[in-house]
Amino acid sequence: MAVPKVVIVGRPNVGKSSLLNWQAGKLVSVVDSMAGVTRDRVTYLMNADDRYFELIDTGGMGFDDPDDLTADVERQIDLAIDEADLILFVVDGNTGLTPLDEHVAGRLRKVDVPKILVVNKCDSTKTDDEVYEFYRLADAPLIQTSVKGNRHRRELQELILENLPDATDETNDADTGEPELKLAIVGRRNVGKSTFINALVQTERMIVSEVAGTTRDSVDVRFQLDDKAFTAIDTPGVRKRKSLANDVEFYGLVRAKKSIRRADVVLMFFDASQTISRVDKQLVDEIVDRCKPCVFVVNKWDLGLDEEMTTEKWAEYLTHNFATMRHVPIAFITAKDSKNIKKLINLTQTIYKQALERVGTSRLNRVIEAAVDANPPRYKANRRPKIYFATQVATLPPTIVIKCNDPKLFEPNWKRYLLGALREELPFKEVPIRLYFRGREEDDRNQGEGSARPGTPING
Repeated sequence: MAVPKVVIVGRPNVGKSSLLNWQAGKLVSVVDSMAGVTRDRVTYLMNADDRYFELIDTGGMGFDDPDDLTADVERQIDLAIDEADLILFVVDGNTGLTPLDEHVAGRLRKVDVPKILVVNKCDSTKTDDEVYEFYRLADAPLIQTSVKGNRHRRELQELILENLPDATDETNDADTGEPELKLAIVGRRNVGKSTFINALVQTERMIVSEVAGTTRDSVDVRFQLDDKAFTAIDTPGVRKRKSLANDVEFYGLVRAKKSIRRADVVLMFFDASQTISRVDKQLVDEIVDRCKPCVFVVNKWDLGLDEEMTTEKWAEYLTHNFATMRHVPIAFITAKDSKNIKKLINLTQTIYKQALERVGTSRLNRVIEAAVDANPPRYKANRRPKIYFATQVATLPPTIVIKCNDPKLFEPNWKRYLLGALREELPFKEVPIRLYFRGREEDDRNQGEGSARPGTPING
């Protein structure tokens, strides 16, 4: 399973960013008494009792941003909540219950995810008897914390661990009846996504039309192939932001991105008769950000840009435009004639299995040792970058933590080289890999407190 995501939410100025920094044991998220400092999501990989999880800080709910970014901040919060495996609902024990806390609670009641109610800023035991008013906000365990007074740091970690998904919990599709594979079908308008789904289910399940933008909402379509169940997520066609004429089209873009987050594998559609557009690049950026297994699907191959455009030239064209996605397989289909569709579905199963693969620590470290011997990382500030060992901590995507002397010593180019070496030697040839570099000395100092200090994740 993937690394669980623990999302911190609450109104402004309840100490969400301070809470993340306190748990991480270092300054990760900016802290300021002025409301609205945190706008984007801030993510940090934590390690407690040999369990890894991502702790995600979000902006304050219900805050009117003075730079007119309120809608953007709220979307970032929604994105984080959509991904959450566990939510830390933070309130201010010193101020007490406020109407804005009630507003946050109302939004979270619609979210079917485990929650922990964190009553923060309880700097002394004097306020302990006053926290029970917060129980009305959520049916969830409550804990009092104080960053300033260092109260219940370890207890909060233990409560988080108790509420994380089981580390060995792998969905058994035969038992649950759930589709084993979710495929998001994304692309700009009129590239043939709905025609492709009709070919899959062999029925007019979707409205197929030459009028661009017919599908205005994401629609799940279940189908079977060789006795295996799938869900195809059809999404609205997307066009440039400046061309978004109304709310329907704007939310079409939002839903397309949400479909990418929901998917196990993304089918990124291109029109063989059209050149790559800015919209295509925006969607691919979203796939990269979400670290999703992907297939580039060149549809309408019967049309093509011109007679000289071969499959090899199209592959080169895609690689040139998406240099960081060289690992992504490319399929050429004609949806209206059902040409190569079964091969495409079989390909999605192959790369999904790759994303689920686990490799042993000894094998992983042999590969890394060979990569270092073949191309050692360069000295930086008269210091030699050293890797001590590595381990795979999650799947979907394959996530590898590398323990080293100092993450800052490793240049981005060398990290990309290492990603390529891992992909070449391990069973991850066509899927994204996420790497975390973390310093051994810093981590060792915090083992007693259960926190980790990894570097920024490297996706590729």
